[in-house]
Amino acid sequence: MKIDKFEDIIAWQKAGVLTMEIFNMFRNNRDYSFKDQIQRAVISIMNNIAEGFERRTDKEFRNFLYIAK
Repeated sequence: MKIDKFEDIIAWQKAGVLTMEIFNMFRNNRDYSFKDQIQRAVISIMNNIAEGFERRTDKEFRNFLYIAK
């Protein structure tokens, strides 16, 4: 199966669900610096998957998947 766009990657889709869960979980958290750090970390999962895919080489894609993990 050839993937034409990163939005078709199941890991990217699951990361989007995780992102929404984290944002909802921390909605009322008053420790703003911790909340911000966790939210930025979960968003970076999706960003790394997308950036690795856009690099168009298997080696770089694997590296970005490792970072996302």
